Amino acid sequence: MNLLKIHHVAIICSDFQKSKDFYVRILGLTPKNEVYRVERDSYKLDLEVNGDYQIELFSFPDPPGRPSYPEAAGLRHLAFEVGEIEQAVHYLIEQKVKVEAIRVDPLTNKKFTFFADPDGLPIELYERG
Repeated sequence: MNLLKIHHVAIICSDFQKSKDFYVRILGLTPKNEVYRVERDSYKLDLEVNGDYQIELFSFPDPPGRPSYPEAAGLRHLAFEVGEIEQAVHYLIEQKVKVEAIRVDPLTNKKFTFFADPDGLPIELYERG
């Protein structure tokens, strides 16, 4: 097997319009394709990250809750690389997003922080440095 890259990350949200606003307006991801699938009563929105990676945002009626704290089994968090973490945190705070204090990774000496999407999915910002 020869894996080339991560193709996409799929996220199921509980409120499509609220999550769409968060990922598009607040995080600045670019919508590429949005469809409503009548047979599943479900929206699917393809989002582009900086012209490359894709996030698929799904909605389904009454999705079950999922533990999202970092030590739960399964996907731990979604991480985005940023150039200037202080600037990104300031922007998020202006958008009324609650952001944890910036920390320093003791292994890499790089700055990072966490915040959550509208459904509580942990999102990390990691400074390129």
